[in-house]
Amino acid sequence: MVTLYRLEGCPYCEVVVDRLEELGVDYESVWVEGLHSKRNEVRRLSGQRQVPVVVDDDYGVTMAESERILDYLDATYA
Repeated sequence: MVTLYRLEGCPYCEVVVDRLEELGVDYESVWVEGLHSKRNEVRRLSGQRQVPVVVDDDYGVTMAESERILDYLDATYA
């Protein structure tokens, strides 16, 4: 299962959502707080508070930064 930590209205998050849907990857969205200081769960997972962050339990991958996520999704699920 893929989990996407995202923020409403975040264009980088939407690019990742679009790719997940294009590839037919089942995923769950976790909506995060707008304030960086309240994104402790994201920080605990990825070491930083920016979104998007993807957690892929099947492959043991946790990754931030939309371009890296897109490359990973293409390499893994395309």
